[in-house]
Amino acid sequence: MNGSLTHKLLKHSLCTTTTTTTHFPLTSLQCGTILQSLTNTKSFTKGHQLHAHITISGTLQNNTYLNTKLAAFYASCGRMPQAQFIFDGIDFKNLFLWNFMIRGYACNGGSSSFKSIILYREMLAFGWKADKFTYPFVLKACGYLLLVEIGRRVHGEVVVSGLDSDIYVGNSLLAMYMKFGDMGMARMLFDRMPERDLTSWNTMISGYVKNESPKEALVVFDMMEKAGMTVDGTTLLGLLSACAGLMALELGKGVHGYVVRHNAEMSNKFLRNALIEMYCSCNSTAYARRLFDEVKLKDTVSWNSMISGCEQSGDAFECLRLFCKMVTEGALPDEVTIVTVLGACDQIMALQFGTSVHSYLVKKGFGVNTIVGTSLLDMYSKCGSLASSRCVFDEMPEKNLVSWSAMVTGYGVHGKGREAITIFQAMIANNVCPDEGVLTSVLSACSHAGLVSEGRQIFHGMTTKYNVKPTPAHYSCVVDLLGRAGHLNEAYELIKSMEVVPTDDIWAALLSACRLQRNLNLAEILEQKVFEMNPKGVGSYVCLSNIYAAEKRWGDVERVRAMVRKKGLKKPPGCSFVEVDKKVHRFLVGDRSHQQTEYIYAKLEDLKQQLKEAEYKPDTNSVFYDVDKEVKEKMLWDHSERLAIVFALINTGPGTIIRITKNLRTCGDCHTVTKLISKLMCREIIMRDIRRFHHFKDGSCSCSDYW
Repeated sequence: MNGSLTHKLLKHSLCTTTTTTTHFPLTSLQCGTILQSLTNTKSFTKGHQLHAHITISGTLQNNTYLNTKLAAFYASCGRMPQAQFIFDGIDFKNLFLWNFMIRGYACNGGSSSFKSIILYREMLAFGWKADKFTYPFVLKACGYLLLVEIGRRVHGEVVVSGLDSDIYVGNSLLAMYMKFGDMGMARMLFDRMPERDLTSWNTMISGYVKNESPKEALVVFDMMEKAGMTVDGTTLLGLLSACAGLMALELGKGVHGYVVRHNAEMSNKFLRNALIEMYCSCNSTAYARRLFDEVKLKDTVSWNSMISGCEQSGDAFECLRLFCKMVTEGALPDEVTIVTVLGACDQIMALQFGTSVHSYLVKKGFGVNTIVGTSLLDMYSKCGSLASSRCVFDEMPEKNLVSWSAMVTGYGVHGKGREAITIFQAMIANNVCPDEGVLTSVLSACSHAGLVSEGRQIFHGMTTKYNVKPTPAHYSCVVDLLGRAGHLNEAYELIKSMEVVPTDDIWAALLSACRLQRNLNLAEILEQKVFEMNPKGVGSYVCLSNIYAAEKRWGDVERVRAMVRKKGLKKPPGCSFVEVDKKVHRFLVGDRSHQQTEYIYAKLEDLKQQLKEAEYKPDTNSVFYDVDKEVKEKMLWDHSERLAIVFALINTGPGTIIRITKNLRTCGDCHTVTKLISKLMCREIIMRDIRRFHHFKDGSCSCSDYW
């Protein structure tokens, strides 16, 4: 029936509801025809009006045909309560109606999906046999709800019915096993399919990508090309995701070239965003930015792709600039935007900016859900404001395992091990079972605070209390805990007793402990092992070189440094960040590029004099070079954290807390100098180095020199 005639009949039917007997009501067949048309177009308002008409006219009464059509109409529109009400009143339900109801519940998602499986069982109990229109939606519901056993049972019933060779049913089976993460079964079914269409190929490609097997996705694409299939936008999206997962830049460029050659696809915003994301994942933000700037109408996903790309590549500054531009241009940030920006804030300890983002959330009426709340508390913790972090944590209406873990980690890196253990115990009291990650966090917290007995107790109770088998990450924490406390032999014996092969992180933790305890003998035993495990880990070479330098064995120092040069390794230069008036400033070792350089070095000289009067004596043991004492002292005063502190002293008012981030471990002399500055200048200084936080106040540090 054409649309024009349907419209005329519908208009006629609506007229009859407002007039008397001048017009004859529509026949049952006419109403059914209109309902079928409205079902196909999902025109809910018109269908609802027609329902009212046939109810008032009496046409619907005891009319199984029309009731069936009405129930199918409501189900197709996703109005399942209305559909169910009509469905329950029908005595003789046909297969058409059962299928529409099952489909309606399956497509509604959420808990409704389970109702489709219940209806499927009821249908079978009434003696109806499922057909090729039934199974796809039952399988869809099983996949959505991850009902593996039920899904396999339905698969068995599909095979018995002989419908497994139907391409529509076969594609639904592929999609279900993809959601189960069982790509082995999906691949077996795919290989046995007598016929494959574009959906079959796309399902396999996207399935491998979503299950973190991008190489297999490319293999399937190669098969697809050989089979002579034509790709579409969905195929290209899957390929770009695979390239991003493999960081396969050249292959990604090839896909980009294909997109450009087929100009029609460039209007697909999903493809544009996927291209931006692919280039960012391949550490090619310049290409990504070029594409991004060419997009005239940027949606939230476009902004998110570029912002997250900058954050992942470590360019936190550009990430924050893009966010400001996004807001200025009127784009609406979403949850993904906020989480990404907060992550960039904690990279460079941009507390003021992060606090502004928090204020923006409140002003715009964002609901602080568990994900955003966890990101906020993590940001505050990593920016040195532990009190704000705890406040966000306490105000969260719901906390998941990640929230608890973030709070435990926050206390740990701030050196508050006992508070971390208290949170850990509160988590268990709230019936939240710890996983590997939380246990790593609490063991790390024990290490930072020197809580040896508590750490031992948690480690030895992992299997019996929490049913978690210790991983290399847990062993690394315990080795660090024991080594830093001076129990080097116990740490070494623990490594030798491990059931699995120790990782390079574990050996590096013990080597670092040797540096702290100045145990050269054990360090020399570990040298070969460490370099064999991670020949490109420059940190271990630097650590060993420093151990030799502390013992003034300059020949061995040069030998280790020569190894570094030969392998082409480079130690990253010391770099510190400080935020003033919501702008983050970066300083390198001996940096003279800042516009306030003259004032910074003048203030530095003034501080030197004040420190000398306070009987400060430089610890030149922190300089691991065989040069004169005067040169060593000068090198110490060029350290980036001192420049950042002095800049903050110049540009902030009395009593303002100074927050510094450093990319490396702060040296012993800088630690001493910062303690003295906090006392002389009456300032609290919070410094985050690569290992932990140091809170300097009134001439002392929160770490109690245990770091």
